[in-house]
Amino acid sequence: MRTMTITAKDLNRATLARQLLLRREPVGVVDAVRRVVALQAQQPASPYIALWNRLAAFDPADLDVAFAGQALVKATLMRITLHVVHADDHPPMHTAMQPTLRGARLGDRRFTESGLGAADADALLPDLLEFADRPRTNAEIHAWLAGRLDVPPQGVWWAVRSFAPLLHAPMGGPWSFGPRPSYVASGTPPTPYDRDLSDKHLQTLVHRYLDGFGPASVADVAQFALVQRSRVRDALGALSAVLERLEGPGGAELYDVPGAPRPAADTPAPPRLMAMWDSVLLAYADRSRVLPPDYRRLVIRANGDVLPSLLVDGYVAGVWRQVEGGIEATAFHPLSAEAWEGLAEEARALTAFLVGRDHRLYRAYDRWWADLPAAEVRVLPG
Repeated sequence: MRTMTITAKDLNRATLARQLLLRREPVGVVDAVRRVVALQAQQPASPYIALWNRLAAFDPADLDVAFAGQALVKATLMRITLHVVHADDHPPMHTAMQPTLRGARLGDRRFTESGLGAADADALLPDLLEFADRPRTNAEIHAWLAGRLDVPPQGVWWAVRSFAPLLHAPMGGPWSFGPRPSYVASGTPPTPYDRDLSDKHLQTLVHRYLDGFGPASVADVAQFALVQRSRVRDALGALSAVLERLEGPGGAELYDVPGAPRPAADTPAPPRLMAMWDSVLLAYADRSRVLPPDYRRLVIRANGDVLPSLLVDGYVAGVWRQVEGGIEATAFHPLSAEAWEGLAEEARALTAFLVGRDHRLYRAYDRWWADLPAAEVRVLPG
């Protein structure tokens, strides 16, 4: 690997380019998710809003179809949270994440209080996946487990559903997935837990991460996936022959995929109305790449909610919410007339996009607006 230097603004533009945020790209939803690697999906609408921000002429029906046909899948993966990924990416990512997913759940008292151990949980998997050959609700799986166990099933299912090869099953509605999930087997047969195999697949996950979010440090990769830094270092070491090494701000050691987009720092970045939990806000240990440090606690709340954000010149400048008549934009610092005009155009397009799908997007999170500081608040008409 050769070493070169890169600035903070260069890193910002690299992220925006790879995340399709410098311009809306004329690609289909399946190819788009492959390019951006993973979309946060705790809130069912967010993958749709994320792709609306990234794609030209985005039709949400195309995403509905991709979910229904499992070209794109939703599952518990990085950071033990829900992500949408390309179907081909799910098996290696799921295997790479096994040490994290298993460790976080099998060691938790909600599971250990059952008196069962890891071997007992693993023994359930073949029959569970056979039972989940079609979508099953939590209630159905609880009842199935209750017929097989001598202990209450809640804690067991809470643990197993995180690391078993299960997908969230699309159930229709405006965003394909609703607040009450159903689960279906991914089609990947259960295999004995193998730490060496997980470490091997982590190399694939790290390379894919750099495709969509690089250049990045060891700490950034570890934060994105919630894996130990030692595992990341080992994976990067194994990939050393195919990666570039860069020197970032403050002398940080960064890694990247040769030939990946790294546009000039002065490349224009259009305003965007970002989805809740958008991946660009969560994919780095150094979140200042997109989220100014002074705004971090305003946008990423104490319980982990990540508010829908205004992106201006590539950086978070405030938050937004849907209100009667349009989009209410709260700017944390004064914005130029040009920035407001761009945000107003985005608000009109988003309001039109939401017609017939959601009349009050993210309304359950309005409580966070009570204590927000604001340089300026505008309702941008829909």
